[in-house]
Amino acid sequence: MKNGLIASAEKKLLRAAHALEHHPRQVTALLAALLFGAGSAAFAVASLDPSADKVIVRQVLEEVQPLPLEAQSRELELHSLNLFRSEVTRERDTAEALLSRLGVNDPAAAAFLRKDAVFRAQLLGREGRTVTVEASARQELQTLTARWAPRDDGTFNRLVIKRGASGFSSEVESAPLVAATRLGSGTVRSSLFAAADDAHVPDGVVSQMVEIFSGDIDFHRDLRSGDRFSVVYEALEADGEALRTGRILSAEFVNGGKPHRAMWFQEPGHKGAYYTPEGDSLETTYLSSPVEFSRVSSGFAMRMHPVLHEWKVHLGVDLAASSGTPVRVVGDGRVDFAGVQNGFGQVVIVKHNNSDQTLYAHLSRIGVRTGQAVSKGQNIGAVGQTGWATGPHLHFEFKVNGAHRNPLLMAKRGVAQPLVGQARADFDRMARTMQAQLVAAGQADTVASAQ
Repeated sequence: MKNGLIASAEKKLLRAAHALEHHPRQVTALLAALLFGAGSAAFAVASLDPSADKVIVRQVLEEVQPLPLEAQSRELELHSLNLFRSEVTRERDTAEALLSRLGVNDPAAAAFLRKDAVFRAQLLGREGRTVTVEASARQELQTLTARWAPRDDGTFNRLVIKRGASGFSSEVESAPLVAATRLGSGTVRSSLFAAADDAHVPDGVVSQMVEIFSGDIDFHRDLRSGDRFSVVYEALEADGEALRTGRILSAEFVNGGKPHRAMWFQEPGHKGAYYTPEGDSLETTYLSSPVEFSRVSSGFAMRMHPVLHEWKVHLGVDLAASSGTPVRVVGDGRVDFAGVQNGFGQVVIVKHNNSDQTLYAHLSRIGVRTGQAVSKGQNIGAVGQTGWATGPHLHFEFKVNGAHRNPLLMAKRGVAQPLVGQARADFDRMARTMQAQLVAAGQADTVASAQ
């Protein structure tokens, strides 16, 4: 049966080819009739027969009623096409300048925005906040939306300005941030932050990565061209827009050919920490620096004093940073002193335990008070130039039983808390997942380098 069908099909194909070869005019006429007759009131139907005298042509006539065009035209006139566009605020923005970049030409909207207290406080003079507008075909503002996270409590604010029948209205809503997992990887060519910019990895993630591996890598001296990193981290999003950098979930940094890996793990009922994939704790008693990834302008050694102009022992380190840069306490403790001390200017002294004490000097602002309990990483003030200082920087000291120690070495004092029992089993399962994610993150950099 199957062979018979194939033979029949072959015969029909041979007949069609024969007709095309010996009767091209008839076939061409037939195709033309099929193509052009579809849009008219008639078309032809013919049978492909090898003999021209046996070709039968029938003409079929049908009346075609056109669709009513007036109704369609009225519907199109009533339909309005709105346009959506997003822009990022600039420090020198005015209401008119921001609307202009958003493609909005609406004096009434600009006048409303100039008077709206929330818009002026949260968007004008602030750089880097995303604003989205919906505008009519006439470039009139219909809706303006902006989002920001004023507090570190897992929520964000949403400003919505709408055009209504009686004019514009303004409303601020609050909603929870949503954590999303993101991957990134890069290779160091000139600097770590330049590599992160090329990989679209936020600076906050880089600072966390430096802190995680600071016990094993001296990022001031050991960083080399060709070092590479892969990182899996949280981005806290508002309506799909990333507003904050969350925690690093896992990371790998290859320094001088040697890989260093870390992953976050939190045992139920315990404080979370970073571990190697083998389960060894990377937690340290103290942060490596009170200023995130700053440059050491004067080390723990003899130096020519910049004000007294004589050789003196420098009992701390000076960290170069612009005025106003946040200063964080390097470990848990209690504020022993917060105020002004001669050459130190505005200074904060923190007592961490019975033996350890840290000092933060030349501050432009103090954010804590004497006797206050502080946690590792908490902001206690800002970099400044108060006291005997020739430029903005932070003078940082570390004492153990009253004796000065090199602050840059104190972060290496690790606190090991081994994982046992069910916690170890949970960790091993998570480690396998994290390792697969790091491999995926690293492949992005490999593909980019090959292109």
